[in-house]
Amino acid sequence: MKTRLSQLIVPLTLALSACATDYSKSEAPNNLQVDGAETRIDLTFAPGSARLARANAIQELVTTGRIRAADRVTVAASGPPGLAEQRTAAISRELLRYGIVADASPAQIVPANHAILGIGRYAVTLPPCPNWSSPPNAAYTNAQASNWGCAAATNLGLTVASPADLVTGRTLGPAEGMPATTAVQNYLNNKFKPLPTPTASPFASGGGIGGDGGGAPGGGAGAGGGTQ
Repeated sequence: MKTRLSQLIVPLTLALSACATDYSKSEAPNNLQVDGAETRIDLTFAPGSARLARANAIQELVTTGRIRAADRVTVAASGPPGLAEQRTAAISRELLRYGIVADASPAQIVPANHAILGIGRYAVTLPPCPNWSSPPNAAYTNAQASNWGCAAATNLGLTVASPADLVTGRTLGPAEGMPATTAVQNYLNNKFKPLPTPTASPFASGGGIGGDGGGAPGGGAGAGGGTQ
């Protein structure tokens, strides 16, 4: 009897496995694709100063579309540390007038009285959504459906202001010193603002709808009083 059962179980198992289609999420990852390219632009400063040799150089770059607000822009300036910082700040202020935020580039070799702008431009390609490549019937492999994550990925790709942020995050600016140190000092000295005293909810009082005789006990009492 055991031999006959085993002979029946094996064909049934093979038949059931043939009915269930194996599907892997790797077939439809529904991920955003970000492609980018970086260009470099050379700017010239007046010798020994933080003044650009051509005052409208930044304006021309913006109006011609060589720099856009969605680009990832870095600035590297030549000169002693103090002068290089002033030159970087001058370019950053000019770019900020057009809504373009620039970050200081790590130390690199820059010709004297020059600055190098690194411009990273990225484009987002949305996933092929909706994606119903997996069979719509029951999934016996406990895998996610092919359309899983399509809406989230598509919305992110459509709403991101700077596609470069999908590649790497931006450098955080300096934190506010006073709130940061105050929070640490309060924590170390065990000084915490007490939680507010809980108050009774107005909906928990007996003057609600149920307390006006709408419930069964109140209705029963009213009925009994009417018969006396």
